[in-house]
Amino acid sequence: MTGFTNLMRSSLKARLIATFLGLLLVVQLAGFSALRASLASHAQQELPARLDVGDRVLHSLLSQRAQKLTDGARLLAADYGFREAIHSKDTDTIVSALENHGRRIGATRVALYDTALTLQASTGTHLETLGPLAARLSGRVMRPGNAIDSTTSEIGLLSGQPYQFVMVPIKAPVVVGWVMMGFPIGERLVSDMQALAAVQVTLLTRSPDSPVWQVKLSSLPSETNDGLSLHGWQSVPADARMVSVTANGEEFGVHPRWLTADSDNGSVLALTSLSVDAATRVPHDLQVALLATTVISCLVFGIGSSLTAHRMITPLNQLAAAADRLGAGDYATPIGDDDRRDEIGQLSQSFERMRISVSAQKEEILKLAYWDTLTGLPNRAQFRDAVSSAIATAQKHSDTQGASGRGSVAVLMLDLDRFKHVNDVLGYRFGDLLLMQVAQRLAQHAVRGGDMVARLGGDEFAILLRNGDAELAQTVAQRIASAFDAPLTLEEHTVDMGAGIGMACWPQHASDADMLLSRAEVAMYSAKHRSAGALMYDPTIDAASAQTLSLLTEMRQAVSDHQLRLYLQPKLSLSTGAVVGAEALVRWQHPQRGLVPPMQFIPFAEQTGFIRVLTMWIFEEAARHWRTLHAEGLMITLSVNLSTRDLLDQDLPQKFDALLVKHQVPAEALCLEITESAIMDDPQRAQATLDKLSALGFKLSIDDFGTGYSSLAYLKRLPVDELKIDQSFVKSMQADPDDAKIVRSTIDLAHNLGLTVVAEGVENARVWDMLRELNCDQAQGYHMGKPMPADAFANWSVGWLTQHRPVDVVSAFMLH
Repeated sequence: MTGFTNLMRSSLKARLIATFLGLLLVVQLAGFSALRASLASHAQQELPARLDVGDRVLHSLLSQRAQKLTDGARLLAADYGFREAIHSKDTDTIVSALENHGRRIGATRVALYDTALTLQASTGTHLETLGPLAARLSGRVMRPGNAIDSTTSEIGLLSGQPYQFVMVPIKAPVVVGWVMMGFPIGERLVSDMQALAAVQVTLLTRSPDSPVWQVKLSSLPSETNDGLSLHGWQSVPADARMVSVTANGEEFGVHPRWLTADSDNGSVLALTSLSVDAATRVPHDLQVALLATTVISCLVFGIGSSLTAHRMITPLNQLAAAADRLGAGDYATPIGDDDRRDEIGQLSQSFERMRISVSAQKEEILKLAYWDTLTGLPNRAQFRDAVSSAIATAQKHSDTQGASGRGSVAVLMLDLDRFKHVNDVLGYRFGDLLLMQVAQRLAQHAVRGGDMVARLGGDEFAILLRNGDAELAQTVAQRIASAFDAPLTLEEHTVDMGAGIGMACWPQHASDADMLLSRAEVAMYSAKHRSAGALMYDPTIDAASAQTLSLLTEMRQAVSDHQLRLYLQPKLSLSTGAVVGAEALVRWQHPQRGLVPPMQFIPFAEQTGFIRVLTMWIFEEAARHWRTLHAEGLMITLSVNLSTRDLLDQDLPQKFDALLVKHQVPAEALCLEITESAIMDDPQRAQATLDKLSALGFKLSIDDFGTGYSSLAYLKRLPVDELKIDQSFVKSMQADPDDAKIVRSTIDLAHNLGLTVVAEGVENARVWDMLRELNCDQAQGYHMGKPMPADAFANWSVGWLTQHRPVDVVSAFMLH
């Protein structure tokens, strides 16, 4: 069974054949059931009629026998010698005559009665019990209106056996006696009934003193007769056509006929019956024919189904094989049979269209995966494969030639100078034109046949020198520098372009392709950092890189282990001398290296993006300390610096607002400082972030004003409240009149725009006085106070107020 189930699950052909054969069997069973139902309905209609016919045949047979007995009795009654013997009372002659006539017609019981119905002579025994029967028969003959020579018959029991009796008068010429003849009812009646009416006959008798019916003769088996005899026939109406009786587990239709009902010597009941089950049963020859038809139909359907399934499954198997080929990456072999126009043909054609589409998409994907769409050069993935292949070839060459034939591979990686500036100034379209011209120059001037130029991404290019060593790499680098000596022309614009170039060789600097590319990239970034033009890889460069990786790990640990410290540098009012604010700065208290200066980790944090973590730490610490200072009665504004990466974070306002709610600090208590360069890197996104921060209530300040590439139009649109003059101008304004003019102009510009002006780098009293004369609002610098731990700021403020009496002391305790 399990094997068949598995076959059905795994084979569509087997399921199709099974389905067809199953449908055929269902149809055959439905037809057979309909035939059975029709036969049953026909039998229910036909059985009563057949039983009526059987009853009439029974009645006719009994009538014919009665007539035969009557004729025999009349011959005896008309016999002269018999009448003489009666007249002379010759008993022997009378008995002899009775026996002879009875034997002649088959009557086993013959009797002579006088006119008083007294038995005078007889053949057989127990005839003396038939007195009542004789009286009834003679009474019927002598009934008024009947002819004197008429006869009558009746069924009666004699010694428990059924007999058919007739009685005729003996006339000479008046009635001088009566002759009765009895004919036993036996198997002959049963055989005649089956021959003439094709029905079953059962004769039941019951003695007067017993309620039990006895079966005297029957054409049915004894087990069935027992069931018939137990039926309650007394309650069946006399005119019932058919009674349904179950005997021996089989249903019969029975027509009862009372031959003698409750006479003095018992009752006789004749039952004509037919089997309902046999009548509704499908004939054997029809069953054989149906079975043969079913077997032949199954064979025909099986063969037809197999051929049909084969025609369906074969193309499906071909499509499955084609799908396997597609799955294995074979998109070149065509699929399908164009000659088919059915659903399978349509499916095959759909597969073929899919193959063509997937093949085209694969080619496009491979092109995108291995080629740069802008320049047409190989991309990083193809370049890496080419480097791996070149190394494998060189390694194989070294293995076959020995040390004397040792091969080498060189990789040059270059990054264009000032490319972002070109994009910002001229736009991305000109940037794309620039990259295409660079690709052309590299392909024309920098490589030999068999070498490869690739664009790795952005403004990075790479060159593979097969069988190239360090000397050849240096030569190619010089050719690249020479190629960039001539300016690039972009429509009406002329652009001077240079590049930082890093070089690495296999096997001197790396053991595999990934390491070779990595070290060439390290050399390239080192060359750009040192402005060295071209630089060959050196292990000391990797040491610096390892230190950088270590620094990032240590910075993460510094945040989690609370190694960072918040420092505050005071900001004072130039008009009153009051402490009005402070700039929040971060210091790193390293457990081994001590206090790490900001310049040793802040630039790296900005480069790696970790500056966002530091900004959130500084902001939360500033909010917490402002809360403490406010509780001590010091009303100041704390300034927090934001980097370019912070401004590009669109979720920054929500993060700051959550921290304000956490520490219950108003937004007006904090001033956010941003540099000009941070704004100009992406002015639209920066302004969107600043607008959100301003809407929350933060004060905004532009830090290091005058050192960037600021646009007055952006300055006008930005929601800033404060402008900080860079300390490079403030420190030298005492000695350099030009710087003093720049400071004055900046102050006037800020005031005209409604901004507060803060001067950084105030390191002596003379600069303080000059700024005060120029109406600068606030000052910050070492002259007033260096950056100090936040916990020491409150004490410093008290000391400052004690030593320097401000013009309006009350203003020192007001929120500026």
